[in-house]
Amino acid sequence: MNFKFYARGHRSVLSTHPTTMELTRDTGLSKNGDCIIAVGCSVGLIDLPKPMKNALATRACRARLTLTVDGDQFAVEGRGAQGLTLSHPTDIVVRKSGFISDRTLMVHANQAAADIPRSFVELLQDPSRKVVVELAAET
Repeated sequence: MNFKFYARGHRSVLSTHPTTMELTRDTGLSKNGDCIIAVGCSVGLIDLPKPMKNALATRACRARLTLTVDGDQFAVEGRGAQGLTLSHPTDIVVRKSGFISDRTLMVHANQAAADIPRSFVELLQDPSRKVVVELAAET
């Protein structure tokens, strides 16, 4: 199953965190948010469709998050996990670890914010750029 939503770039995107990446509904971003890669999301985890949440809340789920900016793409793959609540109203966090919180979308991801190519990060640093986000999940 697939779900598409939107976010925006921000001039303060650093994309240097080695183990997580985050998208948020918040529109502001400080230099401390080194895992945040996009702001102004049209959804939070709480807004994901129920069938998507049900799939992600299982260990058998394979998930893929694809970001597209002006035709350029970056994708990260991870797993669902038993115990994911997917209930946070503003934040969407992808984790390389197995840590679970209400902000966690997927765990054991193959990439984090620091793994995004710098040329793609430059696109994410432009507030006028629309980021198309596609989430795919399969069990």
